[in-house]
Amino acid sequence: MKQTTKWLLIVLMIALVVIPLLFIEGEYGGADDAAGEVIEESNPDYEPWFNSIFEPKSGEIESLLFALQAAIGAIVIGYFFGYYKGKKSVKAPARK
Repeated sequence: MKQTTKWLLIVLMIALVVIPLLFIEGEYGGADDAAGEVIEESNPDYEPWFNSIFEPKSGEIESLLFALQAAIGAIVIGYFFGYYKGKKSVKAPARK
């Protein structure tokens, strides 16, 4: 891949992230909150089938647990990518 193509793709990727944040107004919320609001509007008498097993005491703890989950997933995926990449690069010894 040419050097200019790499830089062009990097600039395009950054633009795809930054432009919506600058020009699109509104509140960023999770899908769970949006779904809960739609359910409450369409059926106010709805009762959930079950409650959460664990409810974090604050939003910061919830964010911490989510980031920790993402980090563990990234470590596991990175380990397997590295393992298989290393496995391909090591050549088997010649047999006599």
